[in-house]
Amino acid sequence: MIIPVILAGGSGTRLWPLSRQLYPKQLIDIYNKKTMLQNTILRLKGLKDSGPPIVVCNEEHRFMTAEQLRKINMDPGAIILEPVGRNTAPAIAIAALKAMENDQDPTLLILPADHVIEKVSKFHDAIYSGFEYADQDNLITFGIIPDSPETGYGYIKKGQLLRKESQACKIDSFVEKPDRKTAQKYLDSGSYTWNSGMFMFKASAIINELEEHAPKIIQTCKKVISAATRDLDFLRLGLEQFQEVPSDSIDYAVMEKTSKGIIIPLDAGWNDMGSFDALWQTGQKDANQNVIKGNVVTHDVKETYINSEKSLIAAVGLEKFVIVETKDAVFIAPRDRVQDVKKIVKQLKNENRTEAINHSKVYRPWGSYETIDIEPRFQVKRITVKPGAKLSLQKHFHRAEHWTVVSGSAIITKGDEEMLLREDQSTYIPLGTLHRLENPGKIPLELIEVQSGSYLGEDDIVRFDDVYGRKEQK
Repeated sequence: MIIPVILAGGSGTRLWPLSRQLYPKQLIDIYNKKTMLQNTILRLKGLKDSGPPIVVCNEEHRFMTAEQLRKINMDPGAIILEPVGRNTAPAIAIAALKAMENDQDPTLLILPADHVIEKVSKFHDAIYSGFEYADQDNLITFGIIPDSPETGYGYIKKGQLLRKESQACKIDSFVEKPDRKTAQKYLDSGSYTWNSGMFMFKASAIINELEEHAPKIIQTCKKVISAATRDLDFLRLGLEQFQEVPSDSIDYAVMEKTSKGIIIPLDAGWNDMGSFDALWQTGQKDANQNVIKGNVVTHDVKETYINSEKSLIAAVGLEKFVIVETKDAVFIAPRDRVQDVKKIVKQLKNENRTEAINHSKVYRPWGSYETIDIEPRFQVKRITVKPGAKLSLQKHFHRAEHWTVVSGSAIITKGDEEMLLREDQSTYIPLGTLHRLENPGKIPLELIEVQSGSYLGEDDIVRFDDVYGRKEQK
């Protein structure tokens, strides 16, 4: 049995402002009409002898992750919530320990949730080739056959050839990201592949190798999994226990040290979508080799990526640029400088700017809200509540709220009163009044909320009841 383990953590800072800390690239549709997470799972369709995936994600992304799985009718084996990031080795260790419950020992297929693989049949063929070696307690990595001297990836040097038809080889060594001259040498030699971050091994095999090469990681992870608690549809890892786990990648912790490493070369249209240049490379290009999305007009523009979320972008005389507009931010850079966007994100975080964390549209388990306008003493939001969903029973100390229903119907709890509002009807929630909003209908509830008061922060919430088990944020 093959159990996919989807690594869906990460903040996606290299694709800011499309990707934000609370809404990272694996959860957005940057490649096609499905999100990166959904694409990762859907490309496993038709894979023989595979079971429901184990998804490992950040606790902050839990409801978006669950909702995206629901939309593609995927019932996962588990959704494991990491309270803090600890890199890939602990995530894989936790997934392996979870997979071995009930005396099972499946083969784990480790997949990052933010990759593009265009040739799915070739990908499946590589998995089948790897399964045979993994079944013999080997640790498999899938190495991407390089087609350019890429300096943004680590490399793996191939060792002894094990099978001509699959080109499976022993792993000779892992190599850090090279400079361009060295990368060209690797490409010309034909002896290197890109390190994809995709792996395959039996759960027991990776646990045994962790015990040999990274004993503290596996020992602390065993404590974490034994203390984990079930929360709705999630397996929640304790913050205090998980913070004690050393942070390390599976490459450093095991793969560079093991004698059981095997590499399966893969040529399947792979891209890790790690930059806007990657979005240009994989996107559908016009006659001038531009990738254009949204409301865009150009003149004499070549080899450029332009993405407009809302406003009209008009560009003249550009070549090899990136322009990205969202409702609250614009990013412009030459294509060969897009990696420096991480420095912008760092600066925004140092200045406590919310643009580094949230989009203007913020997702919640009950739906979403979007800030339309904000000034020191008022804020206007568009709120969408999913059918059958409801917000927490709460009150605010510093703001009052006016609600106007635009479409759908709403059950409003206001103090001891309960009322039903329909389209074009409204109500007022005075400061300090206990209240709740619920959608009893079968279509989304849309309403406009106007907040007024001395403080409008999302932390001005006192919760009295919440079906989602939250203590902070609306």
